[in-house]
Amino acid sequence: MIQHTLIKKRRWKAKPIGDRVFDFLIYTVLTAITLTSIYPLLHILFASVSNPNALMSHSGILLKPLGFTLDGYKLVFKDNSLLVGYKNTIIYVGLGTFINMLMTIMGAFVLSRRELYFKNFIMILITITMFFGGGLIPWFLLMKDIGLYNNMWAMILPTALSTWNIIILRTSFQGLPVELEEAATIDGASQANILFRVILPLSKATLAVIFLFYLVGNWNAWFNAMVLLRDRELFPLQLLMREILVANDATATTIGSAGGVVIDSAESSTAFRELVKYCAIVVSTLPILLVYPFLQKYFVKGVYVGSIKG
Repeated sequence: MIQHTLIKKRRWKAKPIGDRVFDFLIYTVLTAITLTSIYPLLHILFASVSNPNALMSHSGILLKPLGFTLDGYKLVFKDNSLLVGYKNTIIYVGLGTFINMLMTIMGAFVLSRRELYFKNFIMILITITMFFGGGLIPWFLLMKDIGLYNNMWAMILPTALSTWNIIILRTSFQGLPVELEEAATIDGASQANILFRVILPLSKATLAVIFLFYLVGNWNAWFNAMVLLRDRELFPLQLLMREILVANDATATTIGSAGGVVIDSAESSTAFRELVKYCAIVVSTLPILLVYPFLQKYFVKGVYVGSIKG
C-alpha cells in the first residue's frame, strides 16, 4: 500500500505543471458535483429523523438532524394506505419488469435476424412510435375500451415494451460474432437454444442496464395510475407519494395518535405532516438505492455495447 502511494506521488511530480493544474480542476469539479448530488439525500435523511417542531422552524442548509425521533416512520408504517401502496408497487414492479424484459428480448432477437424480411421497414414503423402518439384522450379511450381501466393490468401492459430499449438490445445482439450462431446451428441448436445459450449469456451487461431502466421506471411510475386507476386499493406507492408531496393531501397520511405518537395541536399536526413527507421519501427511495450499487458497473459497458452499430 505504501509503495503504491509512493509510485502515485512520483507520477504526480513527473507531470508538467499544466497537467497538474488541469487534474486539480477536474478533481475539484468532480468533488463539487458529488457533494451536490449527495447533499439532497442527506438533507432528506436528516430531516426524516429530526424533531418535527424544530424542523418546521428551521430554514437553510441542514447539516445534521435537529434532535432525533422515529415518530415519522411510525406514522408512515402505521398508515395502512402506504403499506398497501408498497405491496401494489412490488407486484407492479416484479410482474411488469418480467414482462418488459421478456417482450424486449423477444422483439430484439427477431429484429436482429439478418434474414428477416422487411426488417428496415419494420424498424422505421417501430421508431416512429418514439416521436408520434395519438394523444392522451385517445390513449385513455383505447385503454378503457380494451379493459385496461381500474385494474392491475393497467399498470403493466400499456408500458410492456420500450422502443428505445428494444433498439439498444437489438444493436447489442447484432454486434455479436455471427460465427457463434453458425457454429451453434451446425451443432443442431434451434433458434431458442441460440437465444438462451449463446446470445443472452454474452449480453449480460446490456441486459443488466435495460433491466435497471425498467425496474426504476416501474418503481417510479405514477402517471398511468393517476389516469387509469380509481380504486385506492390499487394505487401504487408513488401515486400516494404524489398526494403527500404535491397535492398535500392531509388524508393520505394518518395524523393522530399512532404508534405512541400523540399530536395535540394544529401546529404539531402540520409539523408531523411535514416530517412524514421526508420519511415517506426515504421509505419509497431506499429499495432502488440498494439495487443501484450492484448493477451500476454494467451501465457504461452495457450502453456502449448497445450503441456501437446503428
